[in-house]
Amino acid sequence: MTTGDRPDNASEIAPGLLAADEPGPFQVLNPLSVLPILLVCDHASCRFPRSLGEMGLDPFARRCHLAVDIGAGPLTESLAASLGTTAVLAQYSRLIVDCNRELMDPSAFLEYGDGIVVPGNRNLHQSDKDLRADAIYYPYHDAVDGQIRRLQDLGSLPAFIAIHSFTPVMNGEARPWEFGILWDTDQRLRDILLDDLRDAGYLVGDNEPYSGKAPQDFTIDHHAEAKLLPHVGIEVRQDLIDGEEGVEKIAGLMHKIIESIPRRLEKMGADNERKRTDVHNRR
Repeated sequence: MTTGDRPDNASEIAPGLLAADEPGPFQVLNPLSVLPILLVCDHASCRFPRSLGEMGLDPFARRCHLAVDIGAGPLTESLAASLGTTAVLAQYSRLIVDCNRELMDPSAFLEYGDGIVVPGNRNLHQSDKDLRADAIYYPYHDAVDGQIRRLQDLGSLPAFIAIHSFTPVMNGEARPWEFGILWDTDQRLRDILLDDLRDAGYLVGDNEPYSGKAPQDFTIDHHAEAKLLPHVGIEVRQDLIDGEEGVEKIAGLMHKIIESIPRRLEKMGADNERKRTDVHNRR
């Protein structure tokens, strides 16, 4: 099921998950910004709806990487504030429903990961999955779509930047990268981020430690690639942004790079047009 394949009874089942006094499924920062940049954060929160209780998990499991991209939410908020750009952040844990997965992917409702069993996701009925999708998943992706359309209506294709974080250790092995730049069909933002972060002295993976070409990268595939938006996924190692001081430092570094993106994309476009003209004139 994709974001366009909603159950016919969506309006009937959606209200049952979130209470009226709970936060909505997403947050939009600077919703009227005219800057041609859109930040998204699929895994910004470790919040669980009250109706699902603790899902059989202890406090550690509800706050570890299995439940949230540690530091990614605060980093996205800091960048949105300093840049004045629009950002859309998911407001519930990816253990409720992973907004960066297709709903047919088993990991959209994760039952086991990182040595942790998620009792609240075991043996879910389709109606349980639909309830979560209609309350959280669809509204989040609709909000992202809405902001893309708004920015496109202003006359330019927004640069689409998805912000995530990754653990310093995986399966007992240390991960050397400090940043990972994820990309697939368009490498314009990849080139900018990769070069600038390396020039700043950081060890940066090119489609490492995860690949932007993998099918799990749903948000970019669905929203950016399909609309031919310049796009990139940025993975930050969690120990760099697991506190306010780290978030402030990395946000300051990324601010300078992201702020330059519209100008640099415009220059790339002008350079490409000049090359096409030169080729045409030589014929």
